[in-house]
Amino acid sequence: MNKAMLIRALSKKENLTDKQAFDVVNLIFKGFTAVLKQGGRIEIRGFGTFVVRNYKAYTGRNPKTGVNIKVAPKRSAFFKVGKELKKMVDDEL
Repeated sequence: MNKAMLIRALSKKENLTDKQAFDVVNLIFKGFTAVLKQGGRIEIRGFGTFVVRNYKAYTGRNPKTGVNIKVAPKRSAFFKVGKELKKMVDDEL
């Protein structure tokens, strides 16, 4: 599922216009982004947790040229699956 499909599903299920559903989805995503930018954590019980992980600088290698390069420190969003979601997905096998 992508963002457009999520918007379409929300508009059908909740009888919203596409614009209203678009606004709701964007409001949620912007809220998540703001919390993560501040170093916060988002926990959705039964689904999972979003956190920001900090990575130190390191020396990497360009696989195409083989040249060593310095990779700057960075922050990246990380998602950890909740127990209930993991069980629901696993039970389908």
